[in-house]
This record gives sequence, structure tokens and C-alpha cells, in this order.
Amino acid sequence: MSIEFHNQPPQSVEEALHLVFQAGQLVSDMRAEPLMPRADLQQQGWVVVREQFLGYWHGQPCFAVEIDSSAQPDPMRFVRGSLYQLLGRVDDGLFALAGRASQLLAWERDHQHCGRCGAAMTLDVRERAMRCQPCATIVYPRINPCVITLVTRGEELLLARNANFPGQMYSTLAGFIEAGESAEATLHREVREEVGVEVTRLRYFGSQSWPFPSQLMLGFFAEYAGGDIVCEPGEIADARWFHYSALPQVPPPSSIAGQLIRHYISELTRE
Repeated sequence: MSIEFHNQPPQSVEEALHLVFQAGQLVSDMRAEPLMPRADLQQQGWVVVREQFLGYWHGQPCFAVEIDSSAQPDPMRFVRGSLYQLLGRVDDGLFALAGRASQLLAWERDHQHCGRCGAAMTLDVRERAMRCQPCATIVYPRINPCVITLVTRGEELLLARNANFPGQMYSTLAGFIEAGESAEATLHREVREEVGVEVTRLRYFGSQSWPFPSQLMLGFFAEYAGGDIVCEPGEIADARWFHYSALPQVPPPSSIAGQLIRHYISELTRE
């Protein structure tokens, strides 16, 4: 495999690669892929404020680093931007690595002090955890589980446009799993809340880490069981049934939403 996630860094880091972030944005070399050799990082003279070991990329150790906000990367060589700029442009494994980097740096940054007693927290060197010595609170990297669902009715797909996102892209329905819920219960609730219909015959498809900021998307297919489309105010701008041969703009295949749509169409047209 091209990527191996690990928690314990190697003894030698001379051959290490780095994903560099500043103020939550990825700093990329316009002349190369986002991974930066250690020698190049040192040559820039940037002050590293935090560092997380990620694992191995094609056998080379890889770290996520956050540089000081006062650093000024050369605009003729480097560009800063969201991880969205990598979607569909880099290998899926590299996108997953960048997502892991972003999430771990944000986790360490956001847990400098204990939420229970307010004392300073320290990064555990034995496991991926932030620890509070005074009250023994332990904080692990947070993952937010979500369901994402393609509702179908024969040759038709139920797609919706989010009211909070610009543009005309239509996508599948999604929502966070709440405390005490199963993924299946969340699916039924979210579909009912967002578009007012009932579904049946749930079928698991797969999962995807989605670092915006820290979701784990659990993908499902579901068949329409009844009800008329009623869009949730403030959440869904529009939702409708589309025949698979006349789809609007949909997410790219690098996202699990795009994979759900393309997989279902592939199944239909293969029959």
C-alpha cells in the first residue's frame, strides 16, 4: 500500500516528508505535490509550532507540521488553501494523508487546555492523546460519524441542493449521528427531516474519511417507501427526483456522494 498510518515516529527523520499548514490552511509548493522533504522545510526557516507524525507514504515517514502565523511563504513558489483544492487532483491515499494531517493538528491546537479543570494539557508520547496531569482527563482525536444516503426509486435518484452551499450542485442526503442513535436510525430521521419521505431496504455501501473538519461518512443506499418531497427550511434549497440519464451537476467521484451516484447508475445500466 502507498500509505500506512502509524502513531510512533521512527528514530531517523532525515528522509521524512511533511505536509505544512499555516492557520489551518495547507501550504503547497506550486512546483511539486503537497509533500515537502525535510531539507526543504528546514531551508525555509519557518518556525514549527506543532508537529504530528502521520505514518508512511510509499515507505517514507511523513509528518504534519503547523508553522507560525507570522511566517511569510514566498508567493512565487507557495500557495495556501483549503484541502478542497486537493479533491480529485491527487491520489486518494494522499488526500487521506492530508486529511489526517489537518485533523490531528486541529485536535492538538484545540486542546491546549483541559475542558474539565482548565489546566494545560500535554501531548502523550506513547499514544495519540492529550493528557491533563492535575485531573487525569484524556482527550483522543475526535471523529464525528455521519450517514450519507442515496435514495432511489427505480431509475430515479433523489438529490438535493444544500441551502448553505453556493452553486448549483445537487448531492445525496447526509447528517450527523446523534448520541444514542444507530446509523440506520439516523438515516431514517435525516431523510425524513430533510426531504419528508420515508425509505426502506437500506444497503451499506462503504465509508470515507471526510476532513471538513473531522467526519467519518458511512454511505448507504435506500429505496423510496412513500411521501412527498418537502424541503427542510434553511437546510435544503431544493430537492427532486432525477432520472439517471438526466442528472444535474453532482459531486466528483473522489467523494463518497459521487461514488454512490456512479455506482448505482453502473448497477442500473449493467442489468
